[in-house]
Amino acid sequence: MRSVRDELDERFAGEDLDTDVWSPYYLPHWSSRAGSAATYEVRDGELRLSIPADQPLWCPDLHAEPLRVSCLQTGSSAGPLGSTVGQQPFADGLVVREEQPTFWGYTPHHGHVEVTLRATLTERSMFSLWLSGIEDVPERSGEICVVEVFGDTVRDGTAAVGMGLHRFRDPALTEDFTAERYPLDVAAFHTYAVDWAPGSLVFTIDGEVVRRLDQAPDYPVQLMLGLFDFPARAAPGRTEVPVPELVVTSVRGRPRVPAQR
Repeated sequence: MRSVRDELDERFAGEDLDTDVWSPYYLPHWSSRAGSAATYEVRDGELRLSIPADQPLWCPDLHAEPLRVSCLQTGSSAGPLGSTVGQQPFADGLVVREEQPTFWGYTPHHGHVEVTLRATLTERSMFSLWLSGIEDVPERSGEICVVEVFGDTVRDGTAAVGMGLHRFRDPALTEDFTAERYPLDVAAFHTYAVDWAPGSLVFTIDGEVVRRLDQAPDYPVQLMLGLFDFPARAAPGRTEVPVPELVVTSVRGRPRVPAQR
């Protein structure tokens, strides 16, 4: 169960998202399309995700920590209204609140995936690109985190860059995620990537290998590109609501080329 699209070369050349590839709703089955819609703009060859001051909380009655989010995803699947079947459950006992059409825009199985972006963050915001198992069955839920940066780790031209593997409900995987500090200005454009082969993940920043893992999911994944704001993490005494922004110039994916014998 996956998209027929084998490659992705997204340069955001038009005036809006390509809805054959992207869905601008974050896990809408646990919320609704209205309650999970991303704030974004496509212009001049850039995607700009933001979280303005008046953007409401996502799932405010269910998510333990107050959260606002603008996220795009290249796949979406859940059960009917009232079902407990849905991607990325974040708590026990969740049920589908709004039925959603099944959508497979780009769901690679092995290959190279990269994103070029810059971010404006505060102490209460973060951004991430992760490859999430499509969860047609609960066990196919492992996640490859290509990049994750929290604003409160950004200082003096460095940032803690999270990357690695989240096991979730996949018994074949072992949790292996780190957030090492790199000399990196996240406000400038950088390219974050992963090369994914059977049993292997190689992570790079601007073409330089920074991490290797000897395990990997073995099923299709969907891309999740998101900007997050956590209001409860605001600096003491700060009254204004900062507006984080993620500016993306390209998202690219290509299938794996097996080694020549």
